[in-house]
Amino acid sequence: MKILTIDVGKGTQDILLYDTGKNIENSIKLVLPSPTQLIAQKIQKTKTNLFIKGEIMGGGPISQALTEHIKNGYKVTMTENSAKTIKDNLERVKQKGIEIISNNQKIEDNNTTTLETKDIDLKILKNALKEYQINLNFDYIGIAVQDHGYNPEMGDRNFRFQKIKEQLQTPKKPEELIYHNNIPNYFTRMQAIQKTLKKYNTYIMDSKFASICGATMDPQVQKFKNYIIMDIGNGHTLAAAIKNKKIVGVYEHHTNALTPKNIEKYTKKLANATLTHEEIHEDNGHGAHIIEPLPEIEKIVVTGPNRLLINKTNLNAYHATPAGDVMMTGPTGLIKAITHKINQENNQ
Repeated sequence: MKILTIDVGKGTQDILLYDTGKNIENSIKLVLPSPTQLIAQKIQKTKTNLFIKGEIMGGGPISQALTEHIKNGYKVTMTENSAKTIKDNLERVKQKGIEIISNNQKIEDNNTTTLETKDIDLKILKNALKEYQINLNFDYIGIAVQDHGYNPEMGDRNFRFQKIKEQLQTPKKPEELIYHNNIPNYFTRMQAIQKTLKKYNTYIMDSKFASICGATMDPQVQKFKNYIIMDIGNGHTLAAAIKNKKIVGVYEHHTNALTPKNIEKYTKKLANATLTHEEIHEDNGHGAHIIEPLPEIEKIVVTGPNRLLINKTNLNAYHATPAGDVMMTGPTGLIKAITHKINQENNQ
């Protein structure tokens, strides 16, 4: 059985092609620039008007690049679906100076460059691997992205954490937090990926929980019973308290707003269940939710591209390297969650 997993982040897309009949350390691995970075670079290099079509995808760098493109005097037109990459509320997209047209319209003239938005492009990946005599064949595909969700009556920061709390009303194993043909409508980015990959057997997971799940695949981490996993990413940091393999508390913050002092404070308070949602939210983070305290902290398990922040604290940290590579934390988490889901579905 072959499983292709892709963790799409703000800075990179981390790819693992795993054959269950082989040692996972010998899998095909790639760490490439994220799709949003690639499209942002194309926008920056373009010296014409732009027409952008496609699906919703991760949009931070794209939004910044389009703002600069408009400032430089160029016209930007986007289809409705692609425009939701910037904001789900299309009126707010128009306020940026972007013209929006229906999904079935297109613009073709000599002074307009066309780009396409989508988080996953298997054609590019297939062509790249073909040069190394590798055929991109797989039975299942797993994708991890961070989707804030969309509710017109609530900000995305609040709405995202509300949905995290709803998923964790009782302690759950990280691998339980994966979707297979049951993505809620409010997760518009995940829905777009499902549409792009409609002909494949696709599993989709929040990137933060995929990383938490992947960290538990490290052989050393499997020896711990009560510990905290921190995924310190390029954009966001999520910490999860683990008790007997289940998540019993979380907090999520923006990495660039976290000081080593606050990391230490918030993490200790997560463990003893004194951290409040308001404390994180008022510090411009997403929030906190705690089901029960940890009886002790055996270790702080850390992963993510900015994990070295932990070295500036006094926390007792272990750097997880599932499949022998810290950048494969998300993809290995997807493999664990997909395998769990397949077994669950086969036993129903």
